[in-house]
Amino acid sequence: MIRVLIADDHAIIRQGLKQIVSDYADIVIAGEASNGQEVLDMVLKDDYDVVVLDISMPGRSGLEVLRELKDLKPKLPVLILSMHSEEQYAIRVLKAGASGYLTKECAPDELIAAIKSISAGHKYVTSFLSEKLASQLEIGMVKPLHESLSDREYQVMLMLASGKTVGEIARELFLSVKSISTYRQRIMVKMNLKSNAELTYYAIQNRLISQIDMQ
Repeated sequence: MIRVLIADDHAIIRQGLKQIVSDYADIVIAGEASNGQEVLDMVLKDDYDVVVLDISMPGRSGLEVLRELKDLKPKLPVLILSMHSEEQYAIRVLKAGASGYLTKECAPDELIAAIKSISAGHKYVTSFLSEKLASQLEIGMVKPLHESLSDREYQVMLMLASGKTVGEIARELFLSVKSISTYRQRIMVKMNLKSNAELTYYAIQNRLISQIDMQ
């Protein structure tokens, strides 16, 4: 029996995941968490075989939670299930220790396959990710500027690039406007950019966001 902890701040997503898993006798949802701190508390109190973790949660981001999970229980497999495309986060979360990455648009069968695969100690990597990982191994490849950003800076960068204001980002991440402004300043320095417009152009050119993300 594969014991799964699902972590998502939307109850409807958690309910949908439970409905999908209910069709499989060898998988059970053994716990639910709606924020990062709940995830950390629950894995300390109980044993799980897999954590299915949303990357966008209020307060502490999924990436931060992932890194803390790997510190607490290095062998616990974590599957990131996100609304964000693979271009945006997949490589970053795999480097942070995740065992797999899927978007919330994936088919139920693929989700089940991923859970079973990582619970058996394997990585679950889509064909797109395989190509991306292979390209990063090329000798002499110049790393893009956004890879120099911390996880929080990267998250803020994507939100700025999609057109959100500093105030909107602060409210969404439960941080102060001053903190977001500081992150913005660091991002601009690290990426050698001068405006949000340049940031948006960079993000589009590097396929980190699309026109849909900006609507």
